[in-house]
Formats: sequence, structure tokens, C-alpha cells
Amino acid sequence: MNDQIRVTVLVENTAVGPGIVAEHGLSYWIEHGGRSILFDTGQGNVLVGNAWRLGVRLEDAKAVVLSHGHYDHTGGLADAIRGDRPVELFLHPKALEPKYARDQLGTSREIGIPFAAKQAAGKKSVRQRMTEAPTPVTDRLTATGPVPRVTDFEDTGGAFFLDEACSTPDPLVDDQSLFFETKEGVVVLLGCAHSGVVNTLRYVRELTGGKPVHAVLGGMHLLQASPERLARTIEEFRRLDIRLIAPCHCTGPVAVATFWNAFPDRCAACHVTARFKFDFS
Repeated sequence: MNDQIRVTVLVENTAVGPGIVAEHGLSYWIEHGGRSILFDTGQGNVLVGNAWRLGVRLEDAKAVVLSHGHYDHTGGLADAIRGDRPVELFLHPKALEPKYARDQLGTSREIGIPFAAKQAAGKKSVRQRMTEAPTPVTDRLTATGPVPRVTDFEDTGGAFFLDEACSTPDPLVDDQSLFFETKEGVVVLLGCAHSGVVNTLRYVRELTGGKPVHAVLGGMHLLQASPERLARTIEEFRRLDIRLIAPCHCTGPVAVATFWNAFPDRCAACHVTARFKFDFS
């Protein structure tokens, strides 16, 4: 299995299988070369139970990567790194800062990394690796670090702020994705793609010397996307000739349906228990 990488969805908004539970959040279990990496941790309500039912030993993860600092991606961190075993934690420093959202009634709510997760991130046994630039996680897996915003039709996907009064917009510079190269092309794993999924794909192609993108899995935060943004996103996926598309989590039902209608033979479900395998050679 050293020439293969396997990705299992542990947490997502939808779930399939006996005893498997869904929640609004995302978490992937990544295995290759005898190593295990956890990418995001969901809210923390279902990670441990789903992992157990899927035969995943969270204690085997030597590295944890956080896509950004929102609660639905960081809430399970304390469970993921329980105990005093050494763990590398890859995250942008701003993922640890307070974050807020404004709802339709104009009130605000805190949506940043929960207190217990932040405490866990600061344990002596945890080595924090700040991803302020593209950062290797393993010899195959790379975190993008902050993604340049170059498109004229993408935004962070919502009303996100750095303060409780919701007066200072949060640019979510901590947003990052993972990518790795396979024999069929580059595979990109998204957390929420608050930088814009097209921005993310363009940046990954830049980092890989223009190599073709074979697969895109994860959240694209298109819940509130305009018809124009959706159309231009689909156009970009078609231009890039992406062969496997697995939209989930914050992509939103309308956007997910749009992808399935545009690429019926290339889309795949990305619920809890979904497994993906890619060959390196």
C-alpha cells in the first residue's frame, strides 16, 4: 500500500451506514506509507464514535491539519489528540483567533475554535507547525497555506467577522487546503475553500507547476453563491477537465445539484463512510 493514498470521510453533514452519525462539519482520515493524518475534526460530537465504527484509531495520527479556525472543523481536536503522545498540528496562526458570524436577524454568534480545542492545541506534547506558506505535511501531502485571492467572482462565502460587534470582516486568511500528486493528476482536499474553490485550484496548479487537477473533494462554501458565481465555477471545473468531483459539507444543496447536473459521470458522494483511493504510480 506504499504506492497508494486512502482518504476516508469521518465527519460530514450526511452519513451512510449502521450506527454512523452525521453532523455539520468535516473530517478526513488520510493514510499512506504507513502513516495516518487527520484533516479537520468536525464539531466534536461524532468524530470518536464514527472513527470507532470505521475501525479508525485516532491515536495513530501523528499529524493533524486544520483547514481553518471555525468550530465545525476544529471542535473535535481535544479528542483527536487526547493524551500526551507527540503530535504535529498544522494550522495558520489566525485559526486560533476569535471568529464570529452574523445571522439574518443581525445578531452575532461565536464560531471560532472552541475553548477545549484551543487548550489541546497548546499542550506540551503538541508541536504547532504554522502554515503561513505552502508546508509539507508528509513527503506526499502538502498544505497550501494562505491562498491568493485572484478571481473577481469569489468571496469568503458568508458574513464572517473578527469581533463580536461584527464590525471587522474576517478575510479568513487562515483558510487552506491539502493536495497531493498521483499518477492521474493532482488531488485537492478542501475544508471550506473560504478563499474560493477556483482560487484554490489555480494556486495548487501554480504550486505544482501546472500539473492537471484530477480530483477535488470537500466543502466549497457555495451556500450563498449567486447564479453567476456558480456558473463561472462550473465553467472553471470544465476548463480544468477535473475527472472526480465530490462536493460536500458547506457546498450547499443547490451547488451540489448543479455539479451533479453538469458532471453526472464525474461526481461522487462524499458522506461519512465514503472512501477514496488514489495510486501514486
